Amino acid sequence: MKIIITGALGHIGSRVVRELPKVIPNPEIIMIDNLLTQRYTSLFNLPANANYRFYESDILSTELKSIFEGADAVLHLAAITDATSSFQNRKQVESVNYDGTVRVAETCKEVGCPMIHLSSTSIYGTQNELVDEDCSYEDLNPQSPYAETKLKEEDFLRSFGSDEAFQFVIFRFGTICGTSPGMRFHTAVNKFCWQAVMGIPLTVWKTAYDQKRPYLDLIDAIRVMEFFLKSDKFDGRVYNVVTLNATVREVINSIKTFIPDLKVDFVDSRIMNQLSYEVLNTRLDEQGFIFKGNLEQGIKDTISLLQQATPRNYTI
Repeated sequence: MKIIITGALGHIGSRVVRELPKVIPNPEIIMIDNLLTQRYTSLFNLPANANYRFYESDILSTELKSIFEGADAVLHLAAITDATSSFQNRKQVESVNYDGTVRVAETCKEVGCPMIHLSSTSIYGTQNELVDEDCSYEDLNPQSPYAETKLKEEDFLRSFGSDEAFQFVIFRFGTICGTSPGMRFHTAVNKFCWQAVMGIPLTVWKTAYDQKRPYLDLIDAIRVMEFFLKSDKFDGRVYNVVTLNATVREVINSIKTFIPDLKVDFVDSRIMNQLSYEVLNTRLDEQGFIFKGNLEQGIKDTISLLQQATPRNYTI
């Protein structure tokens, strides 16, 4: 099987390229990344049971057709994912995320290759306590330029895939947690782990402390992509992908299990102003997909890696 992965050296991609050979025999894995974040180390020590090829390329300018031809699927992971900073770089987020998605989708359609596209549960800004994929469009109320762009990408793909010439599936991922060679630390759980290990007070948005948010263990994120690749299920639908819904308080309490004396500073933020809600995996439940990830284990793994570089007395 030939699989194209855009954004292959990022937090998700750098783990995906290592996990796919465990479930797909001798895959040909084509990795595309513009190295904007300079995660060269994501290419270190790749498994021997796959045929890898790397392109240092920008999906906005690279001629993609010759790369995509003959592929069995494209995993489109390339994106700017920092929602908070998207208020300052709105145009860049729009260009990289939306325009990049359009180029990838157009090329997939041209060569007849199905596409897995990553969206985000941040497109929900609902006043309902529970929400799933069949919610009303009014419940899709993005709270950041990043989330607005993700919803725009979804709308484009649904319109673009109105005929059978283009097959795709959309995953609305919860906030990612868990370790990978190319992981970053701007999202809640990873950022908290970094701050806790480094003895820095955790910065928490006042409005979010007891509000529930959807989180996704990286293990489950990869498993759902593998699930759809193996079943060849590109049905043009949206699927929520969430390991659990938890409050920030619950996340911090999990971190305190390993670092009991951590401190918390409350700050204001313009992004976290919607009411508490839980995101349901209704459609994945119907497909029989079972989540196996564990937030506390992801926190433990992250803290354990970080503690190797600090003189803390805590052990895990």
